[in-house]
Amino acid sequence: MKPIVSVEGRVGTMRLIGQFDFNLHKDFRQASQELLDNGSVQEIHVDFDQVPFLDSSALGMLLLLKERAAGQKKSMILINCREAVMQVFEIACFNKMFTIRPTA
Repeated sequence: MKPIVSVEGRVGTMRLIGQFDFNLHKDFRQASQELLDNGSVQEIHVDFDQVPFLDSSALGMLLLLKERAAGQKKSMILINCREAVMQVFEIACFNKMFTIRPTA
């Protein structure tokens, strides 16, 4: 399923649903570009509430988005991360590279 993009004020959110893997590459890139192109968005949230699994290609997509966002002086936060997703992030040391807010 395609990521759902929403904008509230200066925060743009990309809500992911289902497995986050290479099959989502094209849709993730399009949704990312929509947020990057929006001049009012200063902070990008990637919402993992509905993501049970992600693979290494997903990690690469997140790194590219972070790099592109930084190039436009936009911050990026990973939100609503489930335990399984957090474990992958910790193994990949993403907890040191990204601001991550686990599910409350």
